[in-house]
Amino acid sequence: MTEEGAGSRFGERVRHALTEYGPLCVGVDPHAALLHAWGLEESASGVRQFGLRTVDAAAGRVGFVKPQVSFFERFGSAGFAALEDVLDAARRSDLIVIADAKRGDIGTTMNAYAAAWLTPGSPLEADALTVSPYLGVGALDGTFSLAESHGKGVFVLAATSNPEALGVQRSQTAQSQTVSAQIVAEVSARNAASTPAGQWGSLGFVIGATVDWTDAGLTPFAPAAPILGPGFGAQGAEPADLQLRFGAASPAVIASESRSILSAGPDGLASAIDARVADYRKALDV
Repeated sequence: MTEEGAGSRFGERVRHALTEYGPLCVGVDPHAALLHAWGLEESASGVRQFGLRTVDAAAGRVGFVKPQVSFFERFGSAGFAALEDVLDAARRSDLIVIADAKRGDIGTTMNAYAAAWLTPGSPLEADALTVSPYLGVGALDGTFSLAESHGKGVFVLAATSNPEALGVQRSQTAQSQTVSAQIVAEVSARNAASTPAGQWGSLGFVIGATVDWTDAGLTPFAPAAPILGPGFGAQGAEPADLQLRFGAASPAVIASESRSILSAGPDGLASAIDARVADYRKALDV
């Protein structure tokens, strides 16, 4: 985001972007098959071109982009340099940039991850970072504090749709909650303590678009907070499913799509984004 918007709270910036542009978030996922389909090299140069073209097409059409860090990281230092360029271009284009890095550790190690992604002026600066709470939500306290101090956001993995996660996330805690529900409760308590009345929390959640909330033990939470909803598009969920899946929380959902849009190729990307934005607006009747 621009300096003008940098001082506002992340939750409110998301709220404004959802109102202005709708829920679509364009994933920046330059995996090998897409690079080849786009006629790009499977290299740091290729992922850089892929990312910059995606940002250029997304700018002014959507409010959010989500670079998947792993697809850049696999090319080592040159890949990270490419990612730095993509992150910078996206933020200069006034897009809210969610770094999908899923970091999770303890103590100073986690704090260093947070500093890398959430410190203003950092080479890898993003507007928000995905994190894993499975070393304990308390291990993320330093990350939460850093994010809040800089007007940044954090998306905590709460209920993902991959089948491998079910045994852990649906397990019952000593409080007779699912692990997913306890994570949401703990993060929501942090939001409640730091969020002005009537505003959205800046600590959000990753909840898959194909997740059954009842099965996951999830219930509506307060205060409202952004929900990053992967699983739309190629993974099966459609815009018409958003309200059905997320119910009362649907106004806070950022609907992440990548392959379903990126497969249009560099020449068809802008039109694919426009068409999908229209699909969401029709589904939400806005």
